[in-house]
Amino acid sequence: MILTIRPEQPGDEAAIFEVIQQAFASSNHGQGNEQQIVDTLRHDGALSLSKVAELDGELIGHIAVCPVAISNNAKGWYGIGPVSVLPKVQGHGGGSKLMESTLHQLKESGAKGCVLVGDPAYYTRFGFKHISTLTYAGIPQGFFMALSFDGHYPRGSVTYPPAFHSELATS
Repeated sequence: MILTIRPEQPGDEAAIFEVIQQAFASSNHGQGNEQQIVDTLRHDGALSLSKVAELDGELIGHIAVCPVAISNNAKGWYGIGPVSVLPKVQGHGGGSKLMESTLHQLKESGAKGCVLVGDPAYYTRFGFKHISTLTYAGIPQGFFMALSFDGHYPRGSVTYPPAFHSELATS
């Protein structure tokens, strides 16, 4: 079995939508609108990175990256998510490969760091940690995490693009 990580290409949209929908269908952590968020980010031109994982040519995973704003005007920070892998292949390394590839690409591009909302038991293995001086309203402590590529963390509140809050994303 061959796992390939590549950038999203035109024509991948429907398969990405399906992967995200299936990945979050039985999740306790999702909002149920993750696939609409990615579609809206794409429509708004706010996807900085959109990568897929293919297993023997079948699209089985997706990761989205978008710019975030921080209240202290720190530049070069990105939000990762949603991260999606089809339930039938979760736990076999596809999500980890997507994350590692994305973090490498962000670091190489000069990004300062990234943030995400997710399970600490999973994301701490990639170096993410809870930073008390960096906040995202409405998220339980510990589930909003950051990873700095230069060891410096900004102070302030994080704002994601409108796609995370729009009516389009919740319909």
